Amino acid sequence: MAGGGFGNEGGSLKRAHLYEYRITNYFIFACLVAATGGSLFGYDLGVSGGVTSMDDFLKDFFPKIYRRKQAHLHETDYCKYDNQLLTLFTSSLYFAGLVSTFGASHVTRKKGRRASILVGAVSFFLGGVINAAAVNISMLIVGRILLGAGIGFGNQAVPLYLSEMAPAKHRGAVNQLFQFTTCMGILVANLINYKTDKIHPWGWRLSLGLATVPATLMFLGGLVLPETPNSLVEQGKLEEAKRVLIKVRGTPNVEAEFADLVEASEAARAIKHPFRNLLQRKNRPQLVLGALGIPAFQQLTGMNSILFYAPVMFQTLGFGSGASLISSVLTSGMLVLATLVSMAFVDRFGRRAFFLEAGTEMFCYMIAVAVTLALKFGEGQELPKAIGWFLVVIICLFVFAYGRSWGPLGWLVPSELFPLETRSAGQSMVVCVNLLFTALIAQCFLVSLCHLKYGIFLVFAGLIFIMSSFIFFLLPETKRVPIEEVYLLWKDHWFWKRYVEDDDDKDGKMPTM
Repeated sequence: MAGGGFGNEGGSLKRAHLYEYRITNYFIFACLVAATGGSLFGYDLGVSGGVTSMDDFLKDFFPKIYRRKQAHLHETDYCKYDNQLLTLFTSSLYFAGLVSTFGASHVTRKKGRRASILVGAVSFFLGGVINAAAVNISMLIVGRILLGAGIGFGNQAVPLYLSEMAPAKHRGAVNQLFQFTTCMGILVANLINYKTDKIHPWGWRLSLGLATVPATLMFLGGLVLPETPNSLVEQGKLEEAKRVLIKVRGTPNVEAEFADLVEASEAARAIKHPFRNLLQRKNRPQLVLGALGIPAFQQLTGMNSILFYAPVMFQTLGFGSGASLISSVLTSGMLVLATLVSMAFVDRFGRRAFFLEAGTEMFCYMIAVAVTLALKFGEGQELPKAIGWFLVVIICLFVFAYGRSWGPLGWLVPSELFPLETRSAGQSMVVCVNLLFTALIAQCFLVSLCHLKYGIFLVFAGLIFIMSSFIFFLLPETKRVPIEEVYLLWKDHWFWKRYVEDDDDKDGKMPTM
């Protein structure tokens, strides 16, 4: 099949047709509680841009930007917020998250998914407290580093937890609970920013301090969550793993699925260095697609630059502080709606369809933004309100397209691709690459907006075209394929089959990529 398809979605799978399950209250509870981990990531994504646009915050920590903003309050200016220390306030969290993923990988593999969830919650809570009490930039950065460590652990464990708990038929919708709670965190953060912007002079402290709420919920949830059967098998706790699997699936007939878990675990135990194993030829598809390509491209859509700096960007376009925060609420609301659409239909239409259709839309919207700014956005001039609101609509449509494609699928698809022996290492790479590009976008967007002007949106449009082509040619469809048998898809793929050797054909004579 052209574009990375495979011949028979289920025909070659070993025991998939023998898997049995029912949707139980126990399963629903476990997934809902675990998914609250996404709210940490979402709350920070939403709160950062709003706080950095608040006058009281700028006066306390960035008075030079405050004076520049007041001098051009209602005028457009690409460079109004160009300040590397200000962007470091945002990006330091993601650099810290990047480093913490390596520790999170070890904890997730050796101690289980729950352990990483608990560590992440504690770190995020401490970061929220320090940020709320900050009296200088150093305290802000220390708080952001702790928040980043929390996100590194949470983003490592939660997508894995949800994918491993879900039956194959519903894995897409269940995994996207992480994206849904992320989007809800963004929406709630924007609503809080809108209210706290009117509380002088300490409203920004309340916005930052309320990060402790999702951290507390995640910690309490982590105390009562069951460990995943996959993780228990990985730790050698076979009897407990089988009990949990029976309880989660709602049926005692789990022998086929449990046998697959045990076989995968035996293969995993033979791997002493999972990161090194991830670099082997047979794991080339997972490395290129799951560990590197998809998480990097998720950030290169330009979406997180909109999430980080929506209030700042709308103020750059000439909107007042209140109007810019309202615009941010609109965009985050669209993100929540889009995630619900994706959850409802991704297991019906598949991952590739959502990637490719939404990618086409996103490309068109970025071109529209760039052309509009090139024609109508003059430095030192007030932007016509009609044009301003047209840009808000276009950005909302872009957010809606991203929110049903690259947003949720950027976490779902990588979590489906790795075999158990490299899953923790693979997910660590996913989070590491994701946070690296998140931090780079956060650090570079405002300075790029200042120097490239409307050209930055043309850059994003070009990247969206490249990533859509990447998906079209290289990603097979994974819907409804049991997670322990996804590896069989590579053998039928037009490109990847040359890199994946059968168990009885390991002569290693084929050229490497």
